[in-house]
Amino acid sequence: MFEGLRFKHWKTSEDENGIVVLTLDREGSSVNALSREVLGELDEIVERLAIENPPGVVIHSAKASGFAAGADIKEFVEYAKDGSVLESIENGQRIFENLARLPCPTVAAIHGACMGGGTELALACRLRIAVDDENTKIGLPEVILGIHPGWGGTARLPRLIGAPDALPAMLTGKPFNARRARAVGLVDRVARPDELLAEAKHLLKRPGKKPFALRAKAWGTNTWIARQILAPIVLKQTAAKVRKEHYPAPFALIEVWRRGGGSIQQRLKLEAKSVARLAETSTARNLIRIFFLQERLKGLGGGAEHGIKHVHVVGAGVMGGDIAAWAALKGFEVTLQDRELKFIEPALKRARAMYEKKLKAPAKVEAATKRLRADVEGKGIAEADLAIEAIFENAEAKHELYAKIEPQFQADEILATNTSSIPLDELRQGLRAPQRFLGLHFFNPVAQMPLVEVVRHDGLDPAIEKRALAFCKAIGKLPVPVKGTPGFLVNRILMPYLMESMRLYNEGVPGPVLDREAKKFGMPMGPIELADTVGLDVCASVGKELAPFLGLDVPQGLEEKLQANKRGKKDGEGLYVWTDGKPVKPEVDPNYVPPADVQDRMILPMVNEAVACLAEGVVDDADLLDAGVIFGTGFAPFRGGPIQYVRSEGLAAVRARLDKLTDRHGVRFKPKEGWDNPVLSQPVA
Repeated sequence: MFEGLRFKHWKTSEDENGIVVLTLDREGSSVNALSREVLGELDEIVERLAIENPPGVVIHSAKASGFAAGADIKEFVEYAKDGSVLESIENGQRIFENLARLPCPTVAAIHGACMGGGTELALACRLRIAVDDENTKIGLPEVILGIHPGWGGTARLPRLIGAPDALPAMLTGKPFNARRARAVGLVDRVARPDELLAEAKHLLKRPGKKPFALRAKAWGTNTWIARQILAPIVLKQTAAKVRKEHYPAPFALIEVWRRGGGSIQQRLKLEAKSVARLAETSTARNLIRIFFLQERLKGLGGGAEHGIKHVHVVGAGVMGGDIAAWAALKGFEVTLQDRELKFIEPALKRARAMYEKKLKAPAKVEAATKRLRADVEGKGIAEADLAIEAIFENAEAKHELYAKIEPQFQADEILATNTSSIPLDELRQGLRAPQRFLGLHFFNPVAQMPLVEVVRHDGLDPAIEKRALAFCKAIGKLPVPVKGTPGFLVNRILMPYLMESMRLYNEGVPGPVLDREAKKFGMPMGPIELADTVGLDVCASVGKELAPFLGLDVPQGLEEKLQANKRGKKDGEGLYVWTDGKPVKPEVDPNYVPPADVQDRMILPMVNEAVACLAEGVVDDADLLDAGVIFGTGFAPFRGGPIQYVRSEGLAAVRARLDKLTDRHGVRFKPKEGWDNPVLSQPVA
């Protein structure tokens, strides 16, 4: 059928019944990203299929990683730069629509990751079958990049599975697993991995019919009246989570769906124009940049073997216990040590709850639970490849612990500290093997925060750093190497924000107002709620450690709270009262008007400290700094990080605002060393 045609990225074959199997295997890549070249070849194939009209077509992937990871983002960036986004989207839509219109039945045989354009390719097939295992993930995560599906995702998915299931999937980017996809009608059948192709061919012959309830939902929730009723409801729900001026893509997606009529051509046209508009926004540019920064952090853990099987954690508090639980979840043997079993038991209980939530299958929960063992006497140290110290922030206590751990090491074990602020030059004093000592600074809550600071010092063996980076990758975290100076990167930049916010709080600005202003800027959580969430004891401890270094004063009022056992969320009361894990924020006088510079007073100290960190080489470059601050603090992702923020706002304008704050409020706002760095004046990418 394909005589005379040669393809780089597709393999074609026919079985004895004439069924054509198209195998996507992008040349020179471990994943299938849908580039213009890949789509161009598919265009030729579909054109030939339309002429030959075989009895059926199966599309699947030769990559172990999955079906297809989506569009080639690097190409999309180039299209955005040269203004050809609309053209490229329309080209992809045309190819997929030609596939959808083939007279013969088509089935997408899905395994592993099927994301974005990969899912849209599958949606253009008449039928879909997926491997029934935990690796199968089918989703449309384009909102994470500041856009929405553009190759037919918004036009086809709601009509296939109904708006109530389709819209949340596209608005959050959260993927379906195989069984959920089967339940909502996204896939027609599930299969074992070794039977995927055989079952796909069987599905072509006997497709069956969708249950009436699924067909009724798909039709009923997409009528004109249903769209006009549901769209405002979904808009309101979305507005409660994100602001339209910060993240326009979800709102644009809802509008595209609301206006989309019965014609697929009309829906595709709306979709294409909407994505082309979104591609021009600063939000899309910054979120795509963050995507590449995330990929860079993931790559830091490559190229080395971590050589770690057994992890020993000392300190079963919230941080230590959760680090141990996470490592066990990811397949490592873990021993958890503390003074008495009663201090370890709460950590084991939390771990079990996390395993049940994430793993679900009883056998997997039991396996993970067995990998995490209480170890009051610390016998696991002698067997460990990595020992992580996670006790309270006291250098003397840490030194005493290291003196007990190091003699039990056998060879090239790594000793790591989870200290959040103490300089590593201080902690490495007296160690037998300082070259195998470093920081692994996790963030709370460990299960949710993606970043780990891999903290260096001058005596660190580069091979040990590489092993630590590889370990972070193995446990699914994003590592960023940082200098071991006070506060490292994230806490050094975060503490001026929290301290200034506490000062404003003490001046009488209500906590809910401060939280609201921070969220207006784009922070995911306000500073007062954040302080309570982290723990006022942690804030006070880190604040005391960093205040002299940063030239700041620890805000008043924290000690009184701590003496009254009001540390925040964990005690049920701090700056707020907490009920069922949520803050009860007091009512604010509707006539209250906050100071005009309140947002600048909170945010610009972070930016100022970021500039200083860059000048002092706390991280290797500006991109890593932005990545660390975004993934470590949640700094307004749509703004691209503090350095990108300076570039966007203009260096002179931001400095002028700092000078104004200095004149009005004091030298703590004075621009620090580093504002003459040419990196700050680079054009916004």
